[in-house]
Amino acid sequence: MAGAAMNKNVTFLIAAFALAACNRSSEQAPLSQAPLAGAAIGGPFTLTDQDGMQRKYDEFDGKYRIVYFGYTNCPDICTPDMQHLMAGLTQFEKAHPMLAGKVQPLFITVDPKRDTPAILKQFVSAFHPRLIGLTGNDAQIASVAKSFAVHYERVEGSTPDSYLMSHSQTPFLMGPDGKPLALLPADTPNTEPNEGEPKLVAAELAKWVR
Repeated sequence: MAGAAMNKNVTFLIAAFALAACNRSSEQAPLSQAPLAGAAIGGPFTLTDQDGMQRKYDEFDGKYRIVYFGYTNCPDICTPDMQHLMAGLTQFEKAHPMLAGKVQPLFITVDPKRDTPAILKQFVSAFHPRLIGLTGNDAQIASVAKSFAVHYERVEGSTPDSYLMSHSQTPFLMGPDGKPLALLPADTPNTEPNEGEPKLVAAELAKWVR
């Protein structure tokens, strides 16, 4: 009788675990219901990474892509955004290591004049070991930004080299087909800087990456 009772308990636990797993998977809406699904955002490009290698957008097909446009001299937006995004990715990696391996983060500069591969390498290495920094010539960057509906413009400073770059603050999550899914919450008001945003980023990744 004790063995039968134990078998019933084991059967119950297995059934409960299976039901919980089913409920977790059901929390993920179809990718077709993602906020940016169907939007004309993104497209093929060839740019240069922080190691001087040519990288194509379609080489990441099959992976989810975090795509952020910014520049390394950005005084108060890009660095905290990248901190929050990459901390969120790190949290997601700890909770879901297999799924996180399907996510490739990309930082695309809007300041190719100053953001050489060497400068980008120093910048991206501060945030995540898999973060790829991308640059190119003015025409290449303009074309990529246009395809992602990102606006940027140069704001002159007191000297020729002290200019700023005004740009859209849009951290995209792109699907494995390279098409847009959602914007990630890199800069969210009324949250702890080192806790709130990364948790929200990790939660958004958990919602769509599968």
